Amino acid sequence: MLYNDKKIGYYVMMDVDIKFCLSAFSHGITEADIRLAIDNAIYDGYLEGDEDTENKRLLVGFDRKGNPIEIYYNILDQDTVRVFHAMEYRNIHNFLLDNE
Repeated sequence: MLYNDKKIGYYVMMDVDIKFCLSAFSHGITEADIRLAIDNAIYDGYLEGDEDTENKRLLVGFDRKGNPIEIYYNILDQDTVRVFHAMEYRNIHNFLLDNE
């Protein structure tokens, strides 16, 4: 179940079905690392400019080695998300984390 926790500023995913596009693994991030990052997200928000368009979200969390990764996904419905991209974290997103 997805719910928007205004207090912490991002969606909380509990018992959510996670679908994966093959493109989610193109940078070598594993399904296990993506799931861990989702469970322990430190940022989750709309991609800039996409608030009203395609429901694209950026999530930042940590893989099993403690490295930050960025995950891009869509909310399909209240119980399902689709991850379409994952990669090592890039510093271009630091301003997002500074605002949390």
